[in-house]
Amino acid sequence: MKKYELIVPCHFGTESILKREIMDIGYDVSEVTDGRVCFWGDEEAVARANVFLRSAERILIKIGSFQALDYEELFQGTKAIAWEDWIPSDGKCWVTKAASVKSKLFSPSDIQRVMKKAIADRLQDVYRVNWLPETGESFPLRVFLLKDQVTIGLDTTGESLHKRGYRKLTAKAPIAENLAAALIMLTPWHGDRILVDPFCGSGTIPIEAAMMAANIAPGMHRSFTAENWGHLVNQRLWLDTREEAQELVDLSVDTDIQGYDLDNDMVTIARENAKLAGVDKLIHFQRRDVKDLSHPKKYGFIITNPPYGERLQEKAEMPAIYKTLGERYRALDAWSLYVITAYEQAENDIGRKADKNRKLYNGMMKTYYYQFLGPKPPKKVSE
Repeated sequence: MKKYELIVPCHFGTESILKREIMDIGYDVSEVTDGRVCFWGDEEAVARANVFLRSAERILIKIGSFQALDYEELFQGTKAIAWEDWIPSDGKCWVTKAASVKSKLFSPSDIQRVMKKAIADRLQDVYRVNWLPETGESFPLRVFLLKDQVTIGLDTTGESLHKRGYRKLTAKAPIAENLAAALIMLTPWHGDRILVDPFCGSGTIPIEAAMMAANIAPGMHRSFTAENWGHLVNQRLWLDTREEAQELVDLSVDTDIQGYDLDNDMVTIARENAKLAGVDKLIHFQRRDVKDLSHPKKYGFIITNPPYGERLQEKAEMPAIYKTLGERYRALDAWSLYVITAYEQAENDIGRKADKNRKLYNGMMKTYYYQFLGPKPPKKVSE
């Protein structure tokens, strides 16, 4: 099988989670940098990474890397790549996104334009045509410039991996599915423990937790751009990977996962999304105010994405919301609390300094993941 160097972007701050995930599905990580993890894998790895990785944004095949201090170097460096090994004569190829950090070339539109022309010139020369029809399959590219070093990745995913396919309806400010999964994986929670999200919105955190508990691969019910690239990834591998994912599903698990929201419409939306994800039987959603948060059992987890107070009319409400959350948390017996928020007074209003605090980016917004750790439950005595 062909060997590829795969580049996997992720949310800033979740690189360690993604690295662990890649290793868990059987691959060795070659590099970890801000916002991405790289590893070597074959054709099968392309399919398995797309289907199984929960915290990833997309899977890119590294096409090439070179230095470019001006647009002529960018053009020549791009043209020197053997694009004919990747793009058939009727393939549609374009730079869908260009990002530049600390580089002399910084205009995304100019970078995209120059590279598109270089690729077209190369393919026209190789295929001996005056124009390229671009009526075939799509081959989108993503380009990163860091300190004048250009890295080109061929996007095997298409729509971002956070789009699992179950979230047809959303809240005003929904958390991305892959970030929600990473938040859960940053905790010691696992499927036989209690999890409550008192600000569940459209249900993303409880749904991602239920999918983990039932071992449902996040990408098993969606399509990917590279499924149509038979010359690069054998189509049989996609079928085999989905069969592997299906065999791992266990909907018989016993769970205690709950999602609350004050907005009844949101509760309805969350239930519908859970049904689409196939985990509605594993989650209990209900309309409930955070002030009514309670649970009779010990050692549970609150994992939540409360309002940040980004809108002016909401700012005045923030202290009371976080104060109430802190009060209800303290009333629970030996629980842990995990809160992602951009609200700067969160610790103060919750009434306790977090045991751990991790900076994460929710899109372009800097947030903090406050971790209030409860005691570990006693180990079960084996019979």
